[in-house]
Amino acid sequence: MTEVNKDLQNERNKCTFDVKELTTVIDGSSEKTSKRRERARRMLSRNHLFQEDVPEDYLSNREVYENGIRKSVVAFDIVREMQAEGKSSIEDYRDVISSLLQTSTLRDGSALVLHYIMFMPAIMSQATEEQQMDWMPRAWNCSIIGSYAQTELGHGTFIRGLETTATYDSDTKEFVLNTPTLSSYKWWPGGLGHTANYCIVVAQLYTKGECHGIHSFMVQIREEETHMPLPGIKVGDIGVKLGLNAVNNGFLGLDNVRIPRNQMFMKHAQVLEDGTYVRSRHSKLNYGAMVFVRVVIVFDSVNYLSKAVTIATRYSAVRRQSQIKECEPEVQILDYLTQQHKIFIGIAASHAQRITGIKLWETFHDITKQLNDGNLDRLSELHALACCLKAISTSDTASYVESCRLACGGHGYMKSSSLPVTYGLVTAACTYEGENTVLLLQTARFLVKSWQTMNTQELTPTVAYFKSAQTNTNKWENSVEGIINGLEIVAMRNVSSCVESIKKRMSSGMCYEDAWNLTSIQLVTAAEAHCRVIIISTFHEEMRKIADTVSSCLKPVLLLLVELYAVYWALKKLNDLLRYTNITSGDVDRLQAWYEDLLTQMRPNAVGLVDAFDITDDMLCSTLGSYDGRVYERLMEEALKSPLNAQPVNDSFHKYLKPFMQGKL
Repeated sequence: MTEVNKDLQNERNKCTFDVKELTTVIDGSSEKTSKRRERARRMLSRNHLFQEDVPEDYLSNREVYENGIRKSVVAFDIVREMQAEGKSSIEDYRDVISSLLQTSTLRDGSALVLHYIMFMPAIMSQATEEQQMDWMPRAWNCSIIGSYAQTELGHGTFIRGLETTATYDSDTKEFVLNTPTLSSYKWWPGGLGHTANYCIVVAQLYTKGECHGIHSFMVQIREEETHMPLPGIKVGDIGVKLGLNAVNNGFLGLDNVRIPRNQMFMKHAQVLEDGTYVRSRHSKLNYGAMVFVRVVIVFDSVNYLSKAVTIATRYSAVRRQSQIKECEPEVQILDYLTQQHKIFIGIAASHAQRITGIKLWETFHDITKQLNDGNLDRLSELHALACCLKAISTSDTASYVESCRLACGGHGYMKSSSLPVTYGLVTAACTYEGENTVLLLQTARFLVKSWQTMNTQELTPTVAYFKSAQTNTNKWENSVEGIINGLEIVAMRNVSSCVESIKKRMSSGMCYEDAWNLTSIQLVTAAEAHCRVIIISTFHEEMRKIADTVSSCLKPVLLLLVELYAVYWALKKLNDLLRYTNITSGDVDRLQAWYEDLLTQMRPNAVGLVDAFDITDDMLCSTLGSYDGRVYERLMEEALKSPLNAQPVNDSFHKYLKPFMQGKL
């Protein structure tokens, strides 16, 4: 067994809690930990199939895709095995997918992911029972591979503006699909380029000369046996990106492509044989698939963040640099408070976002039951909640991961550290499945409406704090509860200020739409403030419940994570707190001292906290973050794998450099 770096081992020796106990808390139960480890064991047992002569960083774009497919069929065959073992409910399905994403060694994504997180969930939520019987068995066992084509070259988050058309022909009982302009080409769907042979296409529905808005259609895009594009289909890969180059994002053009009438998703709205359109009882019932995807994105962000803080923390325990006191040895950089400030918030945030993601899933599940019973009262709330949590979790994660990269200095810039790759993956989530600013504005619409109607309608649970915050005149209190109360006031006042700004602009003769646009910066701020309240209050409430069930050694560590997260965001939002609450400069001084003390308290357990994420070296894929701490040895080992080191003198020396140096070019 490889010897562990002494500094890293010393960190583990001084940990004050049982790391395995925290792993169980993170997973939810010892049974779930066992299942996750079993999935990881299955994955790692096939690691020999992932071995490659040349590291992925040195491959061409085509080779990256082909290598990704080779790995994906191995990884997702494990999902197929789990499904065959009886994983059939949507809850189990989510757990399997989330766990696979967590334990996957697919470093640059997979072209099969969209098949699982969008194609199949869309069938589950939008297709009739008869359609599900036709499509789900084949999708479930991957005898067909699907993608989900909504975004177009010219339109993204503004779904109503999509240009792709599906026109019903009552003579043949078919829909005719077209992308009439270049801007209407579908653009970005994962796996669409060369992997998927079926696709859910979102298009404007036309029947009897009338447009009925966007609807979803099942379209076969490639012949099943040869994989050749079908007539009228123009499909391919969109090219190299900042990250996720194995995902095979594609484009799709449709030229008079005909599909049978029963390939329109008809759970909520229908087109009868004669072309009569039967409207959905609620236009927003299709939110279900989008919410499911956003839940997965929140959990996926947590997985990436957990990896980043593990790498940065372990490296910071191994790396020694400079002196805090003269005449003393160089210290571990983890001893610097500035280093703790960069990294520790990411550790706390990974727990906060995971717990809030679980709460979002539970809310989604509860409201879905209500929808099935015909109760649509909380549908808008669910959509607003999913929008802001997706936006904040992804933008925060991108910021935390970049902070971890910077915390690792120059070595963090190496691709072999895995931090640049991870940043490329998480920053992509800030724009896919809804650009974050637009999503926050959608949340803001819900908040404004809730504020305007709260005297005539009962507030839904996530905005119930509006009324209590209005009457809260208590003196500022430096406690987690006090911070939550203060942030509730900030969120409430931000929303009320937005409403007043819109009213003021309209009173001067401006139309509502222009008034909204000119207030949009404030509206985004209000939506973010609301989301901060949701995350911090949920983290506080749920972690207190968990803390009451764990050992006396682990309990204070869990509560410290909540305190650190709350105080960090209170300090980040000081401008708002000073503007809207009665916090004083003395309170701010005490808040800063409290935060610095929390960092110091967390320092001895930092390595134990990231070890509890239980991420194996194969899944971490990092020279800086390995469990044994052999940072410098691994960096050199990876450097020697570069094809440039295959020969002592590169051909370019004789061809270009030597003639240049001798003046003979």
